[in-house]
Amino acid sequence: MTYPQNFEEKIGFDQIRHLLKGYCLSSLGEQLTDSLGFSHRFDEVSRQLDLGAEFVRILREEEHFPDLQLFDLRPALSRIRVEGTWLDTGELFDLRRSLDSLQRVVRFFIKEDPDSQPSPYPRLQQAASETAVFPDIVDRIDQILDKFGHVQDHASPELAAIRKQLSITTAGISRRLHILLRQAQDEGYVEKGLSPSLRDGRLVIPVSPAFKRKIKGIVHEESASGKTVYVEPEELVEANNRIRELEAEEKREIIRILTAITDAIRPLAPAMADAHAFLALIDLSQAKARLALSLNAIRPVLEDRVALKWDQAVHPLLSLSLKKQQKEVVPLDIRLDEKQRIILISGPNAGGKSVCLKTVGLLQYMLQCGLMIPLAESSVTGLFEHIFIDIGDEQSIENDLSTYSSHLLNIKYFIKNSQQRTLLLIDELGSGTEPRIGGAIAQAVLDALNRRKVYGVVTTHYDNLKHFAQDQEGIVNGAMLYDRHQMQALFRLEIGRPGSSFAIEIARKIGLPEDIIHEASELVGNDYIDMDKHLQDIARDKRYWENKRDRVKQMEKDLGRLTEQYQADLAQVRQQRKEILSKAKSEAQEMLDQANAQIENTIRGIKESQAEKEKTRHLRRQLSEFKDQMLDQAQQREQARLEARAQRDKGRYRMPKSQEEKILRKVRRQNEGTPSQSVRKQAAEPLQVGDKVHLKGQEVQGVISEIKGTKAVVLFDSLKTRVSLSQLEKGKATAQEPAPKQKSWQGLGLRTSEEVHRISTHFSPEIDMRGLRADEALQTLKYYLDDAVVVGAPKVRILHGTGTGALRQLVREYVATLPEVVNYHDEHVQMGGSGITVVEFR
Repeated sequence: MTYPQNFEEKIGFDQIRHLLKGYCLSSLGEQLTDSLGFSHRFDEVSRQLDLGAEFVRILREEEHFPDLQLFDLRPALSRIRVEGTWLDTGELFDLRRSLDSLQRVVRFFIKEDPDSQPSPYPRLQQAASETAVFPDIVDRIDQILDKFGHVQDHASPELAAIRKQLSITTAGISRRLHILLRQAQDEGYVEKGLSPSLRDGRLVIPVSPAFKRKIKGIVHEESASGKTVYVEPEELVEANNRIRELEAEEKREIIRILTAITDAIRPLAPAMADAHAFLALIDLSQAKARLALSLNAIRPVLEDRVALKWDQAVHPLLSLSLKKQQKEVVPLDIRLDEKQRIILISGPNAGGKSVCLKTVGLLQYMLQCGLMIPLAESSVTGLFEHIFIDIGDEQSIENDLSTYSSHLLNIKYFIKNSQQRTLLLIDELGSGTEPRIGGAIAQAVLDALNRRKVYGVVTTHYDNLKHFAQDQEGIVNGAMLYDRHQMQALFRLEIGRPGSSFAIEIARKIGLPEDIIHEASELVGNDYIDMDKHLQDIARDKRYWENKRDRVKQMEKDLGRLTEQYQADLAQVRQQRKEILSKAKSEAQEMLDQANAQIENTIRGIKESQAEKEKTRHLRRQLSEFKDQMLDQAQQREQARLEARAQRDKGRYRMPKSQEEKILRKVRRQNEGTPSQSVRKQAAEPLQVGDKVHLKGQEVQGVISEIKGTKAVVLFDSLKTRVSLSQLEKGKATAQEPAPKQKSWQGLGLRTSEEVHRISTHFSPEIDMRGLRADEALQTLKYYLDDAVVVGAPKVRILHGTGTGALRQLVREYVATLPEVVNYHDEHVQMGGSGITVVEFR
């Protein structure tokens, strides 16, 4: 229940209803909009909100919803319930279009596929499933009417015959009439250029009054000016009579056809009326959705209890008005719960107190009428059984009511009818009479309402009410903020402290004479003025530190989230590293086992063949092929690892920059001396008796016991064999014998040399990065500069274009972090200028 009778006009809902009707497509939706009313039933309000919210989803997701052609045929359907009545062609055509729209809408919500997913529009689907469609009636109407709503010739054989005869007769009359008209023109009875006319369904000739008796026939009428007389030639009277008879037959046949189709529709009239109610619901729902989109409104969380926890609530009408002026409305945050059921708002005039009160009333009423409201998704809404409002001037000369008397009558009604599920909205409680007694009555009223556990928003300027609210459980002060330095209202509500009226400041801003302001300040006392200023300063400082605290909390929250993300990423990297190392060790052990087995087989074969040359040569060839096979497998595994790494870099994890640079620098240090150089240095050192050696590409070590020319006798454990010096390499140093520094590269050298050779073959001293996004460009640049360092390029050219300069800045910021880069600069102006960055390496 709401109070007073003009409640909707007071809060502005009449304007919301007008906006909603503007989005309706037919009178069906408009009539349903007029019947919208306040409800406190949870199921009904939830259903109405869901219907609008589901249509918002349809509009936002650009679903191809059918075009609607809606007409209110319920009066016509009610009329034809009487036997012998029929729908005229216009009504039948409108019915056909409405039923076709109904059929397409129902098909949209109810899919015929049994394996289809659950509908994202359950409320609308339920309403559609309860609605009957009439495809047979649509087909029958299509057999009667054409696409323009006219009865077709083939609607019945009798109608086709009548229209054919009518066409033949009309054509004959037209030909004969033109002959008579030309004869009359030749004789001068009729002016040149005139054509036959139609009067009362009969073809006639326009004749000047002076010659009307020159043409035998019937005079039907004169023109308004009296200068023309319309004569039906005597010889055409019978033919025109025949046309009249045929037209009457045609009309009777059309009525017979319409009566027949109406007889088929009559049993279905109640179901069709229900279907029109469904179409009205669809029209209203789409209007709600379009209104919600225009207001940035949402379907909020609704609970079946008294609750009002709103964030970023906006007065819809004020928002639309300010939007036209290219201004933004200040949103409202407000809470009403069991601990603070009544908010007592104070503050300056024109500071937003009444707007705050109307915002609460309008949004709550819209919600309980089933309309979405503009507030944040974090908000929680509830339902009230009653909403009472006292705002504005209700004085009446006829009823002998003053402003204060009208307020007291409203307060009397509130006290009598309020209960725990009542929302009260009272503007300027106790105003309109002597301040002292008015404030006392207001305090007593506020206390009585608080004892009844009502909820409400009350505005006031009385200090005694502010002090009363400070000490009462269930009532909390609220202040509309005002910037005393800028001399302007902030239109923000702050809960927990009373507000100041800022009367002196506003009077000074308006331009009241300073001597009057000074005298008023002396009358009220400097202590009061200073106390008010101190309270304002305290409130300002409080707002500052609260904002500071909120920013710190947000920063801590962001930092915690980033820390968790980095820890998860680091754990993933460590796990991947373990897996890669484990896999590499496993592959290396497998290769070593295979190599040892092959060497042992080769040595055994040589021993069994007693160093027969042909057999030895064959075994060595097998050993060489096995070595090449192992090298190919190692290269393929290394290439697979490189590709996997590149794939991971493109994925969701990206290694921290510092760690990436550390790894790159390690690889570059390892590549300072090329593998081929280390191999050549090692090969250049002569082998001597007692050196530990191994076959090239193998790991099993032996000791040279004798050297004869280009051959050496090598002792592998207890096996002695003769091997060419070119097939031997010095073995690794033992723990007691530290190896030369160069030997630390032997494990990496072979794979690295292959990779360097591959990179050098395809490397280009210039790269074109135009058109790449920032993340793609940075990843490409990293790989390219790594390759440039590996192949030892002295300088490279990076083509990034000019554009906005963002890509150029990205390139230079990254290049500046590389220790291998000694200089970078723009290319010569004739070679590209600032569109190319030249990078020089050490």
